[in-house]
Amino acid sequence: MAGSTPAQITVGVLALQGAVREHVDVLRRLGTEARPVRTPADLASVDALVIPGGESTVIDKLSRAFGLDEPIRAAISGGLPVLGTCAGLIMLGDRIQGRAPGQRTFGGLDATVRRNAFGSQGESFETDVAVPELGGPSMHAVFIRAPIVEDVGSAVTVLGRLNDGRIVAVQQGRLLGVAFHPEISGEHRFHARLIALAREAAGRG
Repeated sequence: MAGSTPAQITVGVLALQGAVREHVDVLRRLGTEARPVRTPADLASVDALVIPGGESTVIDKLSRAFGLDEPIRAAISGGLPVLGTCAGLIMLGDRIQGRAPGQRTFGGLDATVRRNAFGSQGESFETDVAVPELGGPSMHAVFIRAPIVEDVGSAVTVLGRLNDGRIVAVQQGRLLGVAFHPEISGEHRFHARLIALAREAAGRG
């Protein structure tokens, strides 16, 4: 990508809504260049993208208003590594339960994602989630008006589940989807996986 030197990976954070600064901070703590993405030109300059939490319907509307929706879809189809957290997971899902009228997603993840699976913001909660494929201890996970992954296609790997078996983290190729907010709890393993995918895609692994 144009924004990177041969030794450097640049990760963009979609800066339309949500915890943009928190994601940028995690990425920079991992030693990676990180920048907000607000325009198609910004998107073209990064090696990977984070779609943060917020409200998926608002992200959908603003991405269209800023002319980012089709470029993001094209980038995903072209193999851009992407991490979607909470609403970002919804935006990556090919199928959405509880879809608002006219709502669209970027797609790419062969999964059905249910919006607001745990109810209102007042029913937000924290728990530990085992993600064995990423190594290390269980993650402390913060769920805020979180979605859930109801089902996945054969190409999708389930990375994390709640104790009751519900799916909260997945990967399909270079796409990562997480129902909770790793950036709030200081968890960095998903961001590190995204950086590794970007290095692999750019031939710098």
